[in-house]
Amino acid sequence: MIIRRIILPALITMLIIPTFSWADDTDKPVPRTPAEATLTEVGQPAPDFTVTTLDGQEFTLSDQKNKLVLINWFATWCPPCKEEMPRLQKEVWEEFGPRGLVMISVAREEKTEIVAPFVEKRALTWTFAVDPERKAYANYAEAYIPRNTLVGPDGMIIFQSEGFEKEDFQAMITAIAEALAE
Repeated sequence: MIIRRIILPALITMLIIPTFSWADDTDKPVPRTPAEATLTEVGQPAPDFTVTTLDGQEFTLSDQKNKLVLINWFATWCPPCKEEMPRLQKEVWEEFGPRGLVMISVAREEKTEIVAPFVEKRALTWTFAVDPERKAYANYAEAYIPRNTLVGPDGMIIFQSEGFEKEDFQAMITAIAEALAE
């Protein structure tokens, strides 16, 4: 009796629910690793995008021709993103901004009302923008932040990293310094 009333319905439910989730191909599983989620490669043209900055201006990557551009993809709720921000301020923006680096941090799936207080509280002084529908980010990756993409003056990706690891951060600084020295 217990088999018919409890176990059999539970088994049927276990078989039916996965069938419905497999049928919905818009609900892709999250890639297992940041590398699997990355849609761009060093040496390829950086996908163009336009985002709105916190001051309401449009930032379009293709408008930055002949400039070295660092794109930082982040979210205000992301612990490694928060950890990376002071280092981006001191070791990247304050060092390389005056030497010609264009730097923009793009908040994935967030709005200005959330990002502006985040930036102000941390006294971050480079350009920030929002990508509330994840349209710009979707050209670069499926998942995982923070990410940094360094785009050369020719529009080609010359460095990219996923996550916030000291070795990758130092490699990014080296790539920026080398690109500005050319």
